Order: sequence, then structure tokens, then C-alpha cells
Amino acid sequence: MPVEEVCDSVSAEDDANTGLDVPFLLEERVKEKVPWKEALKRKVGKKCSCSHARVKALLVDSIPIVKWLPRYHFKDWIIGDAMSGLIVAILLVPQSIAYSLLAEQDPIYGLYTSFFASIIYALLGTSRHISVGMFGVLCLLVGQVVDRELTLAGYTSDTNQTIMGNLDNSTGLICDRSCYAIMVGATLTFTAGVYQVLMGLLQVGFVSVFLSDSLLSGFATGASLTILTSQMKYFLGLHLPRVQGWGSLIKTWICLLKNLGHTNVCDLITSAICLLVLVPTKELNNRFKAKLKAPIPFELFVVIAATLASHFGKFKETYGSDVAGNIPTGFMPPQLPNWSLIPNIAVDAFSIAIVGFAITVSLSEMFAKKHGYMVDPNQEMYAIGFCNIIPSFFRCFTTSAALTKTLVKESTGCQTQVSGLVTALVLLLVLLVIAPLFYSLQKCVLAVIIVVNLRGALQKFVDIPKMWRVNRVDTIIWLVTMSTSALVNTELGLLVGVLVSAFCVLGRTQSAQVFQLGQAGDRELFEDIGFYKGLQTQPGVAVFRYEAPIYYANQTLFKKSLYRSVGLDPLKEKARRRKLEKQRNQKHGGEDLKQKVDVSTDVYLLQHTSLHALVIDCSPVLFLDTAGVNALKEVCKDYKELGVNVLLVQCNISVIDSLRRGGYYDPKKGTKEIKFHTVGDAISYAQSLKPKNGDCDTVV
Repeated sequence: MPVEEVCDSVSAEDDANTGLDVPFLLEERVKEKVPWKEALKRKVGKKCSCSHARVKALLVDSIPIVKWLPRYHFKDWIIGDAMSGLIVAILLVPQSIAYSLLAEQDPIYGLYTSFFASIIYALLGTSRHISVGMFGVLCLLVGQVVDRELTLAGYTSDTNQTIMGNLDNSTGLICDRSCYAIMVGATLTFTAGVYQVLMGLLQVGFVSVFLSDSLLSGFATGASLTILTSQMKYFLGLHLPRVQGWGSLIKTWICLLKNLGHTNVCDLITSAICLLVLVPTKELNNRFKAKLKAPIPFELFVVIAATLASHFGKFKETYGSDVAGNIPTGFMPPQLPNWSLIPNIAVDAFSIAIVGFAITVSLSEMFAKKHGYMVDPNQEMYAIGFCNIIPSFFRCFTTSAALTKTLVKESTGCQTQVSGLVTALVLLLVLLVIAPLFYSLQKCVLAVIIVVNLRGALQKFVDIPKMWRVNRVDTIIWLVTMSTSALVNTELGLLVGVLVSAFCVLGRTQSAQVFQLGQAGDRELFEDIGFYKGLQTQPGVAVFRYEAPIYYANQTLFKKSLYRSVGLDPLKEKARRRKLEKQRNQKHGGEDLKQKVDVSTDVYLLQHTSLHALVIDCSPVLFLDTAGVNALKEVCKDYKELGVNVLLVQCNISVIDSLRRGGYYDPKKGTKEIKFHTVGDAISYAQSLKPKNGDCDTVV
């Protein structure tokens, strides 16, 4: 857009007569003001218009597979997608069964969840690489809610044999503990999905930017400690209820220590053997992942071996080990959520919705950036929302993207979400044929699989010194979020992390300082004289920069910092004058008082400084609110009373609009105090206000 250079003719003529330097000015374009009713009418008309092109665009945007599937490069991509889909499915089978344990559900529901999530995200998602399924943190949150509701409903036993008088209105059958648990989980999942879809409709996908990497990492690590603690009872073969409320981690460890004498030796030995096998083999997979075309599925081998050992060794009958139990084949008929439970779990569902969306968007954007394509955060909100709403009718629980399986997909040649459809196909085979074979699988083996998959999050503790050296603020956010999530409450940890992050951002604006600037030679380059050597300052003109927005929270600090940097506090100077005037009133008559006060003031200013102009570089000031505008007005007024002109330079459009609306200047009068586009122009104008007094001062 061309920019025209113009000068105000009247001001130029006046300045020529007075010898003032004429600043460089730009003519502002006159913007057409559209009435808000007309603007609203246009926007609604554009959104609600119905045409063939509009319907087609809406379909493509809502179901992304319609756009990319016709362009699928079958010969080039199918092998990579098929391989990655198959390998992820092999990993998902034991993990789906294991994470069901974490969510307080029967194993079959974990397989259902992974199956439906893979299909729905392939249809609606915009990421080519992420794997959507069960995520440990979400399973923990679901399990906590399910356990709480089971306790409130009177189900106090860990087994599925507890019978209550809760009738299923559709069948008239008595609902046992397992039935009620999946009812709570499915209702919670449905509610979380509705939240996510509503957020997508309201176009609030941008909220993901408020969840920093340090916050999410701290939350995941804190939740991982809670998950580790919750699985210890299965390691030891103990029958203990899940502890609810704040401080559950500490309470659980106390309960575990009290019941160590009841440890099931068979489960303990099995857990130890599985750990000794899985931990080294996982490390081998990581170390040689560049050489391996696909990770070796040691988890599946361990599950098969443990199932065979438990079956032929009759661990359940002989040693009393807990096993997975009967896993039916096929699918159950869909059922509606329990509407009466929604008020009880509405708040929990909201936190689960936020966590699930944040994890999904973070991973999708990370891999999209790595591979050079774009993802739509709002469409991701829809996708993950429907990955929860639709499966909830088929007794599934909450899902999101999972980092480990996404990394596996990427490393095994995944190109598109066709790999997700391949994964769903393999899981369908398991659901229809293979699932009952896992009847004798010990729960302690599933707990080991869960804990081994937490090692990535738990290894973050080793990185704390490095994090501290890189960025202390991010490390504090990580530590606070992790500690709160682990020691107090998981959901509260996320909220506390967000608040701490917000206060850290606010604190950075509070700690911003005013820097005095000097010029580098004859260049239009002004930098902090406290950081660089050899910068020149102009006599009588001081240039300062405030590197933060000026708003209600820091406007007082801005003024104090500016007064301290200038070395002349106008408020203290006014107080000094009043005090001096009062003292002289007591000694002298009224007539000669005025003359003596004026003389003393002039002497003070000459002794203090030759300053007659103050230039404030506003380039880092992103915005002003009413308090910020008032602060600048006070600074300008106070210094003008001392004979010091305040000039604002390099104000952006937003700041100029705020100053105009706040009454800092009147554009009709052609005031030039904020019209300087370079610091050099402002200094030239300031020097022309008063005769020059000596050469430049150089700061060594």
C-alpha cells in the first residue's frame, strides 16, 4: 500500500517563523465507519447463505477426509499407512486392556474405545499423524470420577459381583458394579464431548495457546505420579479401595504401607519379572529406533507369555491372583447416557474436556509443524468431541491423542489417517475373535504395562536442573503444576498451573524497567546505554524506552521507573517547592517571596540537570488502557510544569487510537507530540525547542 508524505502547511509556516524543526508526518487514511447493524447483517448473511459452493465447502471443512481421500497416493502411501496402522494396533491391544483398569472399567470397554476413536478421528481430524485413543491422564481422571460415583451409589466392593437395587429402565435387569461403572464413564465421556463440540462452535480453539508446554508437562508428570501410586495395589495384589479427595497420593501410600503384610506373593513375583523384562526392552527400542523399521512389540509378547503362564499355572485358583476375567466378543447394543448423572459430573467433564483438547491440539500442531502442513484447532475440537460423543453410546470412555503411539505411527511410515482405519480393522478382529483368550491375564501385568509407559513423563525429574538453567519461570510453573497435581488434586493442578502461568506473565509486565537510550554513531540506532558501550546522548534531551504495555496493573510502576531513570521526580519537586514556599512565607513578606522562589527553582534545575525534553520510545508498548493513557497524561503534565517537554515516538496504531480516545491529544489542533516515527526526528525537534548547549556526551 503506497504511503504519501505530507506536512501540515500551517504548522510548517509557524515552525519556520520560530525556527523549530518540522517533524516528518504521515497522512492518516479516513476509515469508513460501518454501522454495527449493517456489519452484523453482512456477517450473518455470509454465514447463513445457502448455495452449492457453500454446502460443498461446509462439507469439506466438517469432514476433512472428503477432501484428502480422493487425492490419496495409493502406491506411495499405502505400505507406510498399513504398516503403521498394524503396529499401533498390536501395541493398542495390551494397552487398551491395561488402561481400562486405570479407568475402573472392564477390559472390553478399552478395546471398544480404541476402535471407535480410530475410525471417527480418521474421518474428522485434520492431523495426518496423531493416534487418538486412551491417554493415561484422562483414564486416571475418568477412574477417579467413576470410583467416587460408585461409592456415592453404595458400591463398596472392588469386584463386579456387588448387586444393587439399581434397575435399568430399558431391560429391567439389576445393574451390578461393572454396569454402573461404565454407565458413569460413558455419561462423563458424553458430557466432555458436548463441551468440546460447543467450544468448537464458539470458535474457542485459541484457548490452547494459554496452556504452555511447561504447564502441560508438569500436569502430565504430576498425574503420572498419581497413576503410579494407584497401580501399586495391583503390583502387590492388594484389595484396597481407591482413595478420594485431596492428598490422595499420600493417603494411598500410607494405606499401602499399612497393608504390606497382605501382599500376594504370586502377583509380586509376576510384577517384578514383567518389570525386569519390559524396562530394558523399552530402552532397547528407544536406543535402536533409528535402525528398527518398527518397534518390537515386547508388551504383546509379555501379555501372551503371562496369560499362558497364568492359565496353565492356575494362578487365580491356586494363589488368588486377580485376572482380567471374561472378555466377551462382538458389540453391545447402544444405550443412552444416564441423564440424571450429568449434574454430578458436569464440572469433572469440563476439566477432562480441556485436558483432552489441549493434549490433542498440542500434538497435532507439533507434528504438523514438523511435516509442513496445517491443522485447524477448531476442527480438532470437533473431531475429539465427536470421538467422545458417538462412542459414549457404545459404552466407551474419554479419549485424546497419545504421544507414544503417535511417535510410533510417525516412525513407521504413516502418511495419512488411513493408518487409523487399519488400526480399527485389526482391533475389530480382536473384538470379534481374540479377546476371550485374555481371560487369565493377571491385573498386575496390566499395571506393569501402565507404569512402564509412564517412564517418559517421570524422566522429566532428571531434566529439572537443565530446565532451571534455560528458563527459571517455566521451571517454577512446571514444579508448581506438578506438585499440585500429585500432592493435592489432579484437576486442581491444571487450574493452579493456568493461574501461575497468568501471574508469571503479569509479573513480567510488572518487572519491566525503563531504559535510557543512546545513539550509535550517526545511525538511526538507539539502544540501552547500560548494555552497550560508546553510545552517545544529546545534551538537554533524554531518550527512554519502556518495554511493556502500560495498563492498570503496572501504570504506577511505569511512572516510578521513569522518574527514577530520569533522575527528576516531578511530584517530589512540587512537594519540595511547596515546602520551600511555606518556609519562606514564615520569614519574608509576600512580594519578594515569589521572586526568590522562582530564583531558587531556576538554580535547582540548573544544578540538577539541563534537561528540557524527554523522549519516550513507545515501540515496545503494545497497547494502552484507560489507566495507561492517564499515566502518560500525568507524566506529560507534571514534567511540563517543570519546563520539560514530553515527546512520544514510534507509537503503533493501537496506541495512537487509545491516546486519541483518551484525550491525550487533539488531532484537530495538529499536536505533534506523538507524530514522531523515528527517535532521530523526535530528538531533532526537541533540540530545536531550545538552543543547543555543547556537543554530544558519550557514555563509555
